[in-house]
Amino acid sequence: MKIVITGGKHEADYIVNILKKEHHHLIVINQDIEFAKYISSNNHIDVFPGDPTKAYTLSDAEAHNADVLLALSDDDTDNYITCITAKKLFHVKRTVAKVKNPKKVELFKRLGIDSVISSTYLLAQTILNESSVENIIKTLSIEDEKIVMLEIGVEEEFAIVNKRLMDIKFPSNINISCIFRDPHVIIPKGDTRIKADDKLIIISTPNDQDEIIEYIQKRK
Repeated sequence: MKIVITGGKHEADYIVNILKKEHHHLIVINQDIEFAKYISSNNHIDVFPGDPTKAYTLSDAEAHNADVLLALSDDDTDNYITCITAKKLFHVKRTVAKVKNPKKVELFKRLGIDSVISSTYLLAQTILNESSVENIIKTLSIEDEKIVMLEIGVEEEFAIVNKRLMDIKFPSNINISCIFRDPHVIIPKGDTRIKADDKLIIISTPNDQDEIIEYIQKRK
């Protein structure tokens, strides 16, 4: 498959490394010149140094008719522009955008992005466990609007801090799939305690996401 990977830093490097092993045709674009050099040397692959929101960059990188484009910038707007440009002008079949703000998941979907996720790390873990990009997209897709994936950072003042999951009365239709506690990934159990600076990866339904965000962010 022809896969375009734009933006990102260590997560982009990780994804490139995994997909390269699957012998896909990879086109890597990164605006950070120094990190573009790092990805290139670390993976023995050419990286185009440029702004993927610009049509001429995608053109120079020969992104036309790619099967998938992954937009991994830390700027949600840049990811949206990259995906829409890729779809409208370069006929990329599917676009996947990373978003930092979980409330933008549904908005970006309505605006034409095929798949929207709120954690690139979750994307990387999924790639690690899937045998093909087709399965990756199917796994992450929320096009049927049955589920959403949320990434919520835990602050010291949150009421859930230092509580065990079994002692927290979460709203219905919520599943904390994993916790990122740098540098570790934790698969939570009932006795797992939530700590400040954790990142919670939550799977829920679109109708419940606002209630869940409000509950998680409730102050002491």
